[in-house]
Amino acid sequence: MIAPVVAVDRQGPDPLHKQIYDGFRTAIVLGNLRPGQRVPSSRSLGEELKISRLPVLNAYGQLTAEGYFESRTGAGTFVSESLPESLTICKQTPPPAASISSGPRPIARRSLLLPEYQRPLWAGGWGAFSLHQPAFDHFPFPIWSGLLMRHSRSPRWGAIHNVDPLGSETFRQAICDYLRTARAVRCEPGQVMVVSGSQHALEISARVLLGKGSAIWMEEPGYWLARKVFSGAGCRMVPVPVDEEGLMVSAGIKRCPAARAVYVTPSHQYPLGATMSAARRMQLLNWAQSAGSWIIEDDYDSEYRFESAPISSLQGLDGNERVIYIGTFSKVLFPSLRLGYLVIPRDLVGHFSAVRSAMDIFPPYLYQEAITDFMREGHFARHIRKMRLLYGERRTALVDSLRERLGAKVKVHGAQAGMHLAITLPEGFSDLEVANRAAGKGLWLWPLSPSYLGKSPRQGLILGFGNTAVEEMPRAVSQLRAMLER
Repeated sequence: MIAPVVAVDRQGPDPLHKQIYDGFRTAIVLGNLRPGQRVPSSRSLGEELKISRLPVLNAYGQLTAEGYFESRTGAGTFVSESLPESLTICKQTPPPAASISSGPRPIARRSLLLPEYQRPLWAGGWGAFSLHQPAFDHFPFPIWSGLLMRHSRSPRWGAIHNVDPLGSETFRQAICDYLRTARAVRCEPGQVMVVSGSQHALEISARVLLGKGSAIWMEEPGYWLARKVFSGAGCRMVPVPVDEEGLMVSAGIKRCPAARAVYVTPSHQYPLGATMSAARRMQLLNWAQSAGSWIIEDDYDSEYRFESAPISSLQGLDGNERVIYIGTFSKVLFPSLRLGYLVIPRDLVGHFSAVRSAMDIFPPYLYQEAITDFMREGHFARHIRKMRLLYGERRTALVDSLRERLGAKVKVHGAQAGMHLAITLPEGFSDLEVANRAAGKGLWLWPLSPSYLGKSPRQGLILGFGNTAVEEMPRAVSQLRAMLER
């Protein structure tokens, strides 16, 4: 139990027990101590304050008698769950932000570039169609917990004192072994930086590569969280349309031939799911080389393809080191790990490391150590194979149910890979209205229109199927149909 701030003055006019009483009562009145919160034992508080136990006992006795404290046999002393009624009168509450008037309160202009954070109603649910939810019940948690226990009980001393901004070298080697084999990425451990997810990777990349006013091509529609990063960096975002072959490079060249960078999801375009064709990939690489521009490749769920072998990375085709490659463990393991990685061109490693060390110095080691063993002992490869089969079954069940229950009313996009697909709706529908109404019924539909930068977005829905069982799919699609019919 952490001792609250209670000051005692041995030379003060009030006796010690009165000072302790006043300190606790003030902390409760101000809300610094809350109902049900445990307080230190009289012995430990006496030791903390370097006084005898007797004044503490006297103060606790008075606080208990007046209803501020309650004693629970075998558990200790707690702030009372039913505080005196007078506290509802005395308790101070902070003024609302609008009424604060303490003089100028300047903030950075770049923070004003970002909209106020508000989690949409349709983004907060758990269940059918919610995005970014793997099949948690199929993850080998017993193996995972054993690896965490192994490294918690017997940690490597080098890992405990690891201050490398790139991350654990053994983990980076395991990442390289995987990427070279599964994604045809050209990399060495010295080019890999461990980050806390793709958003962190994008923020570091923006700080290194882009400045205020820098133009960057963005897929239209595209990943809305990436847009937040580049907006916050003060970039000028240039929407470039996508079709069945991915990003339309010729349209990007026509709109902004000298853009500093492009953000692209070539293996499974988010959100429409197209795979960038070989011709478009070479066209994009040639443009980047001739324009002196950078390609930020987000390879967020390339492990899961259902109708063909995995597609090689764009980075693996790049002979001029123009691609910054981003990957994450959020989809293949689980999102709350907050672990991802960057593969950085060799001449930029020093710049990325300098930015990283200024942001958070280096990543925490424990999960890196555990995932290293998870990969090297074969658990990672087995898990991906198992999930590929499972998600393939769930994808098929969703597509079949959509065709059976909605037929030609909707068009399905991007069902060949990943953990989501998109459907576009006929004219007259508002996907935001549908999504908000559905959330009230426990159906988590992500609207397509917020993925557009332009003023004429297509209306549609993005449906995740990773955490929805095959047998649940027909019922969920029936709910969707009922929602659309309303």
